[in-house]
Amino acid sequence: MLDLSTLAAAADALRAAERDRTPIPPLITTYPGIDVGDAYRIQLRNIERRLSGGGRVVGHKVGLSSKAMQQMMGVDEPDYGHLLADMAHTEDVPVDTGRYLLPRVEPEVGFILGDDLPEDCTEEQALAATEAIAPALELIDSRIVDWKIALPDTIADNASSAGFVLGSTRLDPRSVDLTALPVRMFRNDEEVGVGASSAVLGNPLVAVAWLARTVARFGVRLEAGHVVLPGSCTRAVDARPGDVFRAEFGVLGAVQLAFQPAADESQLRNVGQIPTQRGGV
Repeated sequence: MLDLSTLAAAADALRAAERDRTPIPPLITTYPGIDVGDAYRIQLRNIERRLSGGGRVVGHKVGLSSKAMQQMMGVDEPDYGHLLADMAHTEDVPVDTGRYLLPRVEPEVGFILGDDLPEDCTEEQALAATEAIAPALELIDSRIVDWKIALPDTIADNASSAGFVLGSTRLDPRSVDLTALPVRMFRNDEEVGVGASSAVLGNPLVAVAWLARTVARFGVRLEAGHVVLPGSCTRAVDARPGDVFRAEFGVLGAVQLAFQPAADESQLRNVGQIPTQRGGV
């Protein structure tokens, strides 16, 4: 366990990396002995700082929700991060890629809560409390150099979350088979990912209920109106200036996220140079 001054230093380093768009070495290298509890405390320090500056939590994301990613990280459960209002994008306004370091995109089934979730939430309770599901894309990024992350790195870094967008479709989750939604993701006109909602722990509801129970340990509740992103249905794909991503979810409809063309060579400095990871965070 790290002492308070070290936790503060690690939080400051991540905050500066995001602000200045300058990646830092892995936290596990700089702070030997950092554990998962430390990482969540670092994440919460930076979230609290953003809230004190006028930020607003609008939901949470689950990462490491696929068995492949858990095996790669050597863990047996997911992790989570916060979604803030200033992370929300719309389909009709292109994103400035220059705001990020090495951005990637993941398709997810978004959950919109109609009621608060209990601290001991079951999958049945999560389903009952969900007002609607929507097609979603998550924009992930890492403030750790070259995405060389271990579990404490991604947790401390707000589970590598950077933004999200919801499509216009809203469906009652009880009207569809949440384990069998097909997913196809395109970057420009190229198909770059094929998957299904079952990639998320067999059923994304499992991730939503897990999240409610897990955040409760840190005094956090999932509230009515919150968005929950339960995890990626395919691998993550690098986002480059000028790219347009589109994900199709069968009866759930589609969602799009566009990136502004590069204004100058500096925006191309690292994008696309790092091999795309084989899963989502």
